[in-house]
Amino acid sequence: MKTFGFAVKQIIPLIFSYVFVGIAFGILIHEAGYSVLWAFLSGAFIYAGSMQIVMVSLMTSGVPLIMIGIMTFFINARHIFYGIGFVAKFSKMGWKYPYMVLTLTDETYSVFCSIKYPENMDEEKVDFYIALICHVLWIISCTIGALAGEMLFFDMKGIEFSATAFFVVVCVNQYYQFDSHIPVITGFVSAIVFYFLLGSDYFILPALSVSLIIHTIMKERIDIQMGGMNYDN
Repeated sequence: MKTFGFAVKQIIPLIFSYVFVGIAFGILIHEAGYSVLWAFLSGAFIYAGSMQIVMVSLMTSGVPLIMIGIMTFFINARHIFYGIGFVAKFSKMGWKYPYMVLTLTDETYSVFCSIKYPENMDEEKVDFYIALICHVLWIISCTIGALAGEMLFFDMKGIEFSATAFFVVVCVNQYYQFDSHIPVITGFVSAIVFYFLLGSDYFILPALSVSLIIHTIMKERIDIQMGGMNYDN
């Protein structure tokens, strides 16, 4: 219970993001004419955050499922970059390894990067509980949103912006928390440059690629500035 309680404390900042965006998706998919079961299954197996909201408009527009699948893959391909730094750690978790890979989201990634484990705490259990709790929370939020769709009489437009607000808070927090500002500055500059070069639809992957290359080249300097932190453990 101590390990579970510690994991819960780590995801407290994520609750509002998961709940509000999940409920927003549930409401949208209900308004699109899909049942609560579809909201539940989407949360359980797609688990793509704001992409699920985009998916609703694509489905109602008659876009083929294969095209939606391809678009989802490319939009969420950033998770490939996220996962590179955790392959060694997750691969030691046995049967939990595939689940940890499939449930690595923007939010859980930010937690795994900044978490400080107490001594004598089972890190693998903490990581698994964080991934599991966030996944279950998302499923419940999507389902509640669909159930509440017929009961809400006020305009919910713009609720999905809570995810963007969350990421801004995470970035600011990490900037002040870590001694090295190279990762934050690199990501910010890369995103701005490629946003203006390629536009809002195509800037994410090139920006992530450049950031990864720079971080790899400057890894030793970043480690020194952070006091020799090792993210592979």
